[in-house]
Amino acid sequence: MSTSPATIKDVAREAGVSVATVSRALNGAENVLPHTRQRILDVARELRYAPSGAARSLITRRTDTVGALLPDLHGEFFSELIRGIDQAARARGLHLLLSSSHDDVHEAAAALRAMNGRVDGLIVMSPHADDDFLSQNLPPTLPAVLLNSGVQGARQPVFAVDNFGGARAMTEHLVGSGRRRIAFLGGPAGNFEAQERRRGYEAGLPAGSRPVLLSGDFSEQSGYAAGAALAALAAGERPDALFCANDMMAVGALHAFADAGLRVPDDIALAGFDDIPLARYMRPALSTVRVPIAAMGTKALDALADALDVGDRSRALAQPPRTVIPVELVVRESCTQKFP
Repeated sequence: MSTSPATIKDVAREAGVSVATVSRALNGAENVLPHTRQRILDVARELRYAPSGAARSLITRRTDTVGALLPDLHGEFFSELIRGIDQAARARGLHLLLSSSHDDVHEAAAALRAMNGRVDGLIVMSPHADDDFLSQNLPPTLPAVLLNSGVQGARQPVFAVDNFGGARAMTEHLVGSGRRRIAFLGGPAGNFEAQERRRGYEAGLPAGSRPVLLSGDFSEQSGYAAGAALAALAAGERPDALFCANDMMAVGALHAFADAGLRVPDDIALAGFDDIPLARYMRPALSTVRVPIAAMGTKALDALADALDVGDRSRALAQPPRTVIPVELVVRESCTQKFP
């Protein structure tokens, strides 16, 4: 008895039809009689026939694979985002191909070029995804969805977090809780999200207040460095609150404060942005701006899959919406009310 995998020719022979009829039946073509289709499906099941993905792609011109280009794959934010994308892809019967640009424009361009022809569509989250970058590296016929992009009027749908509104709300909360000198630890230069969160912070300060801006790069290391620098200041010179542009920097800052013997929130309040799963388990638990990270990935994948289901893909994406994803203020122990 042969142990070789069954081929499409084996199915055709057992079902008494041509190879072309088997191909049409297995790919859902309408020009196959119902009883013939059922016989072919029964034979394929009995023979445990698994269609070749490459062969099917030649027929359908679909790979049933979608790509996701992200700035990084490290950290809880991206693991949550990938989880949301992957769950939605599985529900649609799609495979997911991941790539990271490591926050480098040349690697981002290379990744997009490498995915062309291998995927049916793309989810792109990159600080470099401006109009010029997209026009040079993204084929106009390849459906794509952008995440947290500042591109306006793009032909790709855009899902963007309300970074400005969330940062303003957190800053106003810190002011309302009695904090008077609030420092802001920003993200990488040129990053759209970081810029919007900084704008929100500045908008949330009382009129006449002077912003206290620190440089970060969204990493724990930059958070620790900023926290250590603040801890080294004399008590009268030190801000009484630090608002970090993401939670990972807040994690680093909290460790720096602890190493220096500063108490959070008694000596200095601390807040972040994103509400990664770790935030609620820190001690003290981190106040933050909650972003529905996994749900954002799911929404992006669903929008992309819907576009793939439309015959004229270029027309389906000709006038895409820009969807602003609402955020939520989450107040925990790290920035409770300050008393005189």
